[in-house]
Amino acid sequence: MGEHPSPGPAVAAGAEAERIEELGPEADARPPAAPEDHWKVLFDQCDPGNTGYISSGKFRSLLESHSAQLDPHKREVLLALADSHADGQICYQDFANLMSNKRSNSFRQAILQGNRRLCSKALLEEKGLNLSQRLIRHVAYETLPREIDRKWYYDSYTCCPPPWFMITVTLLEVAFFLYNGVSLDQFVLQVTHPRYLQNALVYHPQLRAQAWRYLTYIFMHAGIEHLGLNVVLQLLVGVPLEMVHGATRIGLVYVAGVVAGSLAVSVADMTAPVVGSSGGVYALVSAHLANIVMNWSGMKCQFKLLRMGVALICMSMEFGRAVWLRFHPSAYPPCPHPSFVAHLGGVAVGITLGVVVLRNYEQRLQDQSLWWIFVAMYTIFVLFAVFWNIFAYTLLDLKLPPPP
Repeated sequence: MGEHPSPGPAVAAGAEAERIEELGPEADARPPAAPEDHWKVLFDQCDPGNTGYISSGKFRSLLESHSAQLDPHKREVLLALADSHADGQICYQDFANLMSNKRSNSFRQAILQGNRRLCSKALLEEKGLNLSQRLIRHVAYETLPREIDRKWYYDSYTCCPPPWFMITVTLLEVAFFLYNGVSLDQFVLQVTHPRYLQNALVYHPQLRAQAWRYLTYIFMHAGIEHLGLNVVLQLLVGVPLEMVHGATRIGLVYVAGVVAGSLAVSVADMTAPVVGSSGGVYALVSAHLANIVMNWSGMKCQFKLLRMGVALICMSMEFGRAVWLRFHPSAYPPCPHPSFVAHLGGVAVGITLGVVVLRNYEQRLQDQSLWWIFVAMYTIFVLFAVFWNIFAYTLLDLKLPPPP
């Protein structure tokens, strides 16, 4: 899906390395095995004194004389970098990071504050794109607030690997739901079936010592009406986010929301079970909506106000359904219906950890102070919830529903 026909933008860092090789006078030499060694050889050709720097003028001349061999968008960013250092020099690390598709905060700031703006036509104005290119461009405008990031993503995306995490989780949720539907002979409001809570995946307060239940409850849903909205949001929001930010980051936010949801229930709604993937879904959607609001002028997705309103209405309807079900007379007294608190745990993760992830496209999270602050807060909450589950139930002498 991510292939770009010539002379369109290039797509892969490996291919980029082969083209950059042509910039030096020794274009016929094969690059060293290690990418860093290759960048060092190319840089040293422009730095015979081995000072670790080249002048911005020499850097610009090199780019302009070999512009035909570079991706249009990457050449534009390189020239902006050269102009931003008009009174200085380009160091080797900036050069190597750029050629390796790694951009530091200082690099981004140099571009944004440089004398040369990215003044060529916007990515949205480019014509003659095929279906896959238009899809990648659409995803870029849906998720990224800066034109420089959108162009960078458009040039770099290869669909390798594909957005496997959200698709895999969604398929597993559907498969488990269908299996339970056939097993219980019930698809609507499965949660009212007497044997529903006997499933080993459901979180139940009496079985809270079985640690896997704090995560596996996402594969059980209250009914097709519960599963349907979660699947739609996972595919419409989660898949584009994973295409941009990768499975590791999006999976981290999703799983953190899931675990926070079940732990929040064990602390705030101690007698209730938990089912559904709403903790993870609400973490992703809340992070995405918060990112749009915080970068409102930069986000160029169409009808963003209307779409935000629709998303909030859908989330509110799902949350309202969960609240109604929680206080509806239980089909298996004295155990109540599943809790709605997991939704709130997911939202809390989304507007903290999730926002930091989405606001730092291709930036090292460990370099962000806010990241460590929210990681510390999340860790403290998890530790508190663990100790709460160990001691509080006994100290409060809480009467729990019998195990299923």
